[in-house]
Amino acid sequence: MVYIFRPYLFVSRYSLYAVFLLGCLQIQLGVICSVGIWILSEAKLQAAQPHQDWKSPSGFTEQVTTVNPESAEQYSKPLPYRLEPTPILLAAPENFNPDLRLPPSLPEPPQQNSSPPSLPKPPQQNSSPPTTSTKPKTPDAVLESIDTDYHYETDNFGQTNFFLEPTVQFRLRNGNKIFFKTGFNFFEQRGVESVTNFPLQVGWQGKIGQVTLQTAAGVDVFNRLPTAINLNAKVEAPISPPKVSSSGRLLSVVVLSGNLEQGPYKSNARTLENQITAWRFGPDLYWQIDRDTSLFSSLRLGSYNDGNSDVQSFSRLERKFGQFSLAANLFTWSFDRDLERTSGYFSPPDFLVYNGEVAWEGNITNFLRCRLAANLGRQRLKGEFDNANTYQTRCTVKLSPNIEADLGYSFSNVRNQETGGSAYSGNSLTGQLRVKF
Repeated sequence: MVYIFRPYLFVSRYSLYAVFLLGCLQIQLGVICSVGIWILSEAKLQAAQPHQDWKSPSGFTEQVTTVNPESAEQYSKPLPYRLEPTPILLAAPENFNPDLRLPPSLPEPPQQNSSPPSLPKPPQQNSSPPTTSTKPKTPDAVLESIDTDYHYETDNFGQTNFFLEPTVQFRLRNGNKIFFKTGFNFFEQRGVESVTNFPLQVGWQGKIGQVTLQTAAGVDVFNRLPTAINLNAKVEAPISPPKVSSSGRLLSVVVLSGNLEQGPYKSNARTLENQITAWRFGPDLYWQIDRDTSLFSSLRLGSYNDGNSDVQSFSRLERKFGQFSLAANLFTWSFDRDLERTSGYFSPPDFLVYNGEVAWEGNITNFLRCRLAANLGRQRLKGEFDNANTYQTRCTVKLSPNIEADLGYSFSNVRNQETGGSAYSGNSLTGQLRVKF
């Protein structure tokens, strides 16, 4: 498929309300940037303090390296620790991959002072008056990281989805996190006028004991569609305390989380044009059985504004053998009604995908780490079986101690639309640029 990307903006069809809202968003972004620059300048005045990265659920790898939500066909992509991007509300096999998520936070070891506390000195008769301390105050918030996610997917039926979403994260004085997310998304499909989307979201993450809470809310602004609200929330708690080896490798843990999402159904241009929105909720369970074996299982229930509903499940059992790994994946999806012709989204009454995965991951050089994987299996749609194969590659480049970049590519014939007797194939190019401060 030949595709020439033409980014463009136009507001001629905007209502007065949308124009006013865009102005407000521009002001907010300006304030966010100003605050970020001010906080960064304040942070440089103080000595660096040790802190723990924001790590949230599911999927573990060696030395607690990970995974991050991307595609159900991309069943396994361990990546280094990073901010988990706010989930894209897209219930489709190629975009529901719970194994690509971050592991739960490990407990921080108690910090000990390198030197004993100094004893108070006896008062002196001719002591000079006390001087005012010039030590800078700890800022209320410190810029911690900027992560930019990239996702470009196409298929052989003329559908193109493009996502470019940067997320700015701050650490508050009390240890909680706040983040600001924006971006540029583009959707193109045969027979439908293209749609441009500008998401804006503000989120918070904190802990109460061993329970991690995360919430986010915002708006999705479109070039020719009404503005829509989006939100998500997550509660995560370890069922058993994590056991970690002396080298820092995770040995065992059981983590349970509950998830809630609401927003526009960003499946394709037609779905957005029909203004389909969805509520999705359900639990995730991650079990690190031993240092080399893990099990992940997830269940999602969905309710759509066109009256439809669905049930989606995903399970993955993985075993590592040094740099190699074997995994078995099972994905099921069923809708109450098939509304693809009217609403525009893939809504099979009975869809099943199962496959086996063989993967290798290792360091090519001291700054380049790559992963290769192949998934071979079967898919069933409307009682008919077909092959379900996926081939993936991904590399992580460490540009500096504080800058990393990922770039991955996958090819799959796992369906995400009804194609009749025609074969389906999809390509996906993904990446992320991570900058820590």
